[in-house]
Amino acid sequence: MLALIGLKTAQCWRRLVLGGLFLTVCLGALAQPAGQVEFARGVGFAQTQGQLPRILGKGLPLMEGDRLTIADDSAAIIKLQDGTRMTLRPNSEMIVQQYQFKEGSEGNSMVLQLLRGGFRAVTGSISKDAPDAARIQTANATIGIHGTDFDARLCGQDCRAESSKVTEKARPNTVAASAKLISAQGDISATDSNGTKRKLVEGASVYQGDTVATGAVSKGVLIFRDESRLTLGASTHFKVDGFVFDEKNPTEGRFFVSLLRGSMRALTGLIGKANNRNVGFTTDTATIGIRGTGLDLDCATAGSCSFFTWLGTIVVSPTGQTALQILQAGQGLFVSRTEIRPLTAPTLERLQRPDTVPVDMKQLFISGGVSSDEVGLFVTVRDGHIEVTSSKETLQLGRGETGFAASDGRTGRPVDTPLFIQLDKVPLPNSPNPMLLSVVGDVRTRSNNICR
Repeated sequence: MLALIGLKTAQCWRRLVLGGLFLTVCLGALAQPAGQVEFARGVGFAQTQGQLPRILGKGLPLMEGDRLTIADDSAAIIKLQDGTRMTLRPNSEMIVQQYQFKEGSEGNSMVLQLLRGGFRAVTGSISKDAPDAARIQTANATIGIHGTDFDARLCGQDCRAESSKVTEKARPNTVAASAKLISAQGDISATDSNGTKRKLVEGASVYQGDTVATGAVSKGVLIFRDESRLTLGASTHFKVDGFVFDEKNPTEGRFFVSLLRGSMRALTGLIGKANNRNVGFTTDTATIGIRGTGLDLDCATAGSCSFFTWLGTIVVSPTGQTALQILQAGQGLFVSRTEIRPLTAPTLERLQRPDTVPVDMKQLFISGGVSSDEVGLFVTVRDGHIEVTSSKETLQLGRGETGFAASDGRTGRPVDTPLFIQLDKVPLPNSPNPMLLSVVGDVRTRSNNICR
């Protein structure tokens, strides 16, 4: 294969000497295929550097290096080889900077450059199989994609103009995640209540009903919205049974988790401080109540657990017994199905205490300080995990969250979901019937420069 490519390259150079006309044709023949156009409406072009533009139309092949340009009142849906689909918005421009895909390969990668406009995306296997293999570059920030359905848009005055036409009230830009992973080593995953499993990387969200699992040589640290923290040891499975938190009414919050097996170090947060009766840990051998607490739970051996308090007080209720064991800081208890005895030393000092891990709550959870009318990059996540990294900071976005990055490197979350996002009429790329003719006509003012 390499010899064949070399032969073709040599033939190209000979043609260049003869006339110079065939060089761009040969370079195009060596470019990596990236995907094809599934739907096009209006005026759009794909162009490889040094070649003539190709008109976008259904079935048009797309290559690595192509610059895709969409005119006003136009749109296109493209499908890349790994299954990624994108609706390119009117007045958008994007470059397929890098695209390498082979089924089952560890070297797959996708780098797209958004120059203007925006898109709606349903990502494919590249972003799902490798955490750092897919990203979108813009002038304001780089978007790291982690198995995600999302929209990205570089807004000028056009977004504000669209929002001004919407009469509905904007909904709050709330964080649905119970917790986010702030430190990760090795393989960590979460399985939701429907049995769907996903990989977790730093910044990823964990939701109520999720069961989180660490690998045999893995560990991680989670922080919850109420500032509770958990360090998870290797070969650990734990479930978020119930988590409810409103910072304006913390006394009504709930924090209940189950350690199914393995080990964790826990520090309770604002819910525990406001109403400690609404915080609890469940294990195979006992349930734990707290009174403003830092504690260790070690259930690495089936049928037995060790509990140790390093801050505050815990109440241990062994399974099948009515007697309670109250442990002050520095006290521990071993509980199995056949034995209960005190511990004089902790068993999990090899794990980092979660309160020693630095956390920026603003980048993980907090909204505010950003207007929906600002000029810059807006990203909204329908599902999955997006990482928006500017020149100054990184914003972690989960399901249902909208983030922003300005040209000066400032990032944040608007208090409300911008109306131009909330009521976006441009169809998703997996829509069964795009109807782009009527959709784009509703969203954009028709241009006089469109060919008909």
